[in-house]
Amino acid sequence: MTFGVLLQPDLILGDSILALTPEVIVQHGLQGLILDVDDTLVPTTTDAVSPELVTWIQAVRPHVRLWLASNNLSESRIGSIARSLDLPYFTGAAKPSRRKLRQALQEMQLPPERVAMVGDRLFTDVLAGNRLGLFTVLVQPMVNPLSAHRGYPIHSLEVWLSKLIGASFYRDPSPLPTATSPPDRPAS
Repeated sequence: MTFGVLLQPDLILGDSILALTPEVIVQHGLQGLILDVDDTLVPTTTDAVSPELVTWIQAVRPHVRLWLASNNLSESRIGSIARSLDLPYFTGAAKPSRRKLRQALQEMQLPPERVAMVGDRLFTDVLAGNRLGLFTVLVQPMVNPLSAHRGYPIHSLEVWLSKLIGASFYRDPSPLPTATSPPDRPAS
């Protein structure tokens, strides 16, 4: 298996996590979501969750088990966000390490192929999820509307490097992606 395959998300949303609707979740047969926090759920410059995110959590919660896995070491920041959403969480996940993601799977009591790793980064979220055999969803980063800086050069660099080593980033422009099985990936 090439490194490019490990960086290939199963689903690319051209929008934030708020575009991951219950219909898309059900269509892909997902029963659990492991969610990155910084720039996936909230901008890194913000400690509070938005009302839109709370509404999204309420909409998807009946369909899937949810778990937060953040590389951030700040127990106060990540814990506060998790408590405000009433979700279990791990800090210091060290993605692309699989250790904390495995723990989340065990706690959820779900097989990897029925759980998605959802995040905004290729070299952490997508790589960790693919290494464990999870369905992977790449979302656009959450943007702080009050921030003058809205560019994410690290994301552009990650996409460029990933394409260089063979990953493809074609996104189906249709509103609901066609349901497909995740590609066979041996857990490494």
